[in-house]
Amino acid sequence: MKLGFVTAILDSWNYEEMMDFASEQGFECVEVACWPQEKAERRYAGVSHIDAERVNQDDAYAEHIVEYAKKSGVEISSLAYYPNVMAADKAKSAAAVEHLKQVILASRKLGVGMVTTFIGRDQTKNVQENLELVKEIWPPIIKLAEECDVKVAIENCPMLFGEDQWPGGQNLMTTPPIWREVFRILDSDHLGINYDPSHFIWQMIDYIRPLYEFKDKIFHVHYKDIKIYKDKLESCGIMAYPLEYMSPKLPGLGDVDWGKYVSALTDIGYDGYTCIEVEDKAFEDSKEKVENSLILSKRYLEQFVI
Repeated sequence: MKLGFVTAILDSWNYEEMMDFASEQGFECVEVACWPQEKAERRYAGVSHIDAERVNQDDAYAEHIVEYAKKSGVEISSLAYYPNVMAADKAKSAAAVEHLKQVILASRKLGVGMVTTFIGRDQTKNVQENLELVKEIWPPIIKLAEECDVKVAIENCPMLFGEDQWPGGQNLMTTPPIWREVFRILDSDHLGINYDPSHFIWQMIDYIRPLYEFKDKIFHVHYKDIKIYKDKLESCGIMAYPLEYMSPKLPGLGDVDWGKYVSALTDIGYDGYTCIEVEDKAFEDSKEKVENSLILSKRYLEQFVI
């Protein structure tokens, strides 16, 4: 397994500065943020270390991206773009689909071969209605991925944390039963999972067992932790907004048993990219804290991943 990080946390760094930091700290790979060049709608979105549209239009820029990665000795594990391509707002959905296609094309051109994203969800519709939307929106995206030989890895984050994301959340692929349905609808070797155990913690789902069932669909892995505040949970209950009783933490500072998690990954023979994802507000106050969040996470995880 190769250890890296999701670059969105380094939002004020440019591509070269980000790659220099990754190289200096001994990271083997990076999952590179590729949002459109526009204002972010939420935390950790809107970051663009690689401009996907420019990659597809500017051969010299694309060559620079590839050569700088080689010079740094850091692999690009995936191009990352996490929008809601099934949003109720049709214009917003269409724009997200178009940029996702640009990211897939850029992934092919850069020789990366992976895109990490969300399946999306119309949060006003139920699960069955959203599965019908999957049939409508996703086949052309998957067809393009197949033509480009680019794997699409869907993260299992519900995107259901605060008032603006309720009632249904903004990402359908949140649980194993839904995974089975989506993989039945979109039967493609190019569609898989970007597996993050932390999202199962607050949903009270076993985060180890699905690794074995979906071992052939795990294309990419995240290392992020979640801490459940049981006193708060006992007060507000599971129907509250999740951030009322939990918070994202650095690996080792929450409730994931990382020894068991990595042990299961070795059981299934996973030897791909594994990336730290930092969303811990305790490490956002300064550039030094942001850098330390990645350094500390790497130091902790190296007892499991060498």
